[in-house]
Amino acid sequence: MQIETEMLVIGGGLAGLTAALHLQQSGFHVTLIEKNSYPHHKVCGEYVSNEVLPYLSWLGISFESLKPSLITSLQFSSVSGSSLNASLPLGGFGLSRYAMDDFLYQELLKRGVSVLFATVTQVLYEDDLFIVETNLGKQFIAKQVLGAFGKRSSLDKTLGRDFMLSKFPYLAVKAHYEGKFPSNLVALHNFSGGYCGVSKIEENKLNICYLASYNSFKHFKNIENYQQEVLYKNKFLKNILEDSKMIFEAPLTISQICFEPKEPVFDHIIMIGDTAALIHPLCGNGMAMAIHSAKIAAELMIRFFRTEALSRTLMEKEYTRQWKALFQRRLFAGKILSAVFNTPPIQKLALGTLTKMPGLLSRAIKMTHGKPLSISQ
Repeated sequence: MQIETEMLVIGGGLAGLTAALHLQQSGFHVTLIEKNSYPHHKVCGEYVSNEVLPYLSWLGISFESLKPSLITSLQFSSVSGSSLNASLPLGGFGLSRYAMDDFLYQELLKRGVSVLFATVTQVLYEDDLFIVETNLGKQFIAKQVLGAFGKRSSLDKTLGRDFMLSKFPYLAVKAHYEGKFPSNLVALHNFSGGYCGVSKIEENKLNICYLASYNSFKHFKNIENYQQEVLYKNKFLKNILEDSKMIFEAPLTISQICFEPKEPVFDHIIMIGDTAALIHPLCGNGMAMAIHSAKIAAELMIRFFRTEALSRTLMEKEYTRQWKALFQRRLFAGKILSAVFNTPPIQKLALGTLTKMPGLLSRAIKMTHGKPLSISQ
């Protein structure tokens, strides 16, 4: 069965859902393919910088009915027991992917976007069109494809993306809890081999999500032992985990997390969200970056289809240029911060310096966050 569409989005996470909404609002016929039905949980920090609010408002999206937590402050701690607090210049909000993605999906349905639950098995580019195959036997012919299929996908392997040839030494663990924690705070707690993000989301639930090196994890039989033997070395994490009760039956985990460079455009597919790149969780701003990447991709798609002077080649070069201009500095800052705070002697020196010069922490926050998104389409 062959289906024609102007725009096809592969992946229904934050980036894919946002791009689909933007393109539909601009008058295009959009099809979104997602492998899992909604709602579903994802391994994610679930903190969003307020930099995205003007853009969401332009899209006609408000999450107020979901009652997200309103976050204004950041706490950072080290294994040694030192901690720093700072105000977030723009602030942010805490909302689970379970609630947020489902909300955006329901909005897509209201606006008439076609959504198919299936797995994309192949994408071919021929004669200025894309041929997209699914496991359900449906074939799509699309004028443009946006890739929003996450951190690591079987489709990456099928496409032959280079990063899939390597193994990466990180895994992530996430669960929701009931527990006392300031609703206006997002905390980043360091432990040997990783970082843990803690913040409130909707319904007064607590999201705890951490990144760990495989080398630090492999010596333990299970997650519970690892947390007690490694995470508990940080007194802040120990207090939070001991005083909280997990809501999930078991934590969610993902492995082989890649922080190395990927291609913003691959075989003419415009990559957005984590499919284009993943920022270190120490920066706590991946969700806003995913939304922002969807915005610049959608705006360029609109220009490409409505401006004869903008060829596909020029459009792809311009997306790569804008993507690098907006995010490469953030990714580099995240890599440097991760290296600094994962090296105990340097970490101690850095914390001492930041304690004496708190303005430097504000500068570091600004380096990993963006300005309020302006709207050009």
